[in-house]
Amino acid sequence: MTAPTPTVQFYEGIAEAIDNVSLRRNPDTGDRTVLLTFKQLKAIEEFRSFRSQFSKALKMIDEEGVITIEPSGIRFIFGGPEGDDLERVECTLTIDREDHWDRFMRFMHRYAEANGMAYGEPSRP
Repeated sequence: MTAPTPTVQFYEGIAEAIDNVSLRRNPDTGDRTVLLTFKQLKAIEEFRSFRSQFSKALKMIDEEGVITIEPSGIRFIFGGPEGDDLERVECTLTIDREDHWDRFMRFMHRYAEANGMAYGEPSRP
């Protein structure tokens, strides 16, 4: 039996593609913040979200099971000539427990490997 491909879903059964991940840690609280960027959402293309159940959280599914995290924020950024073209969606997650962080990182390593993503430090000006 092969392990399932790691997926991310806002709506039941609609896998989304993460385009970028930014990880930060608050030095005062130790809480970790994850910013996931999506350049498009399949759930809103062709109104597919109306045919699927909204999970009220981000689901991350891999061989270990399902991680369900309620985002601390979601921003839709629009642009284009009329200002109505979806440029990206930014989903912010706050993770305050070490065991949850470890599980999230195991998922992200699997997701990155399955989707050709690589870790890199941000470029400094």
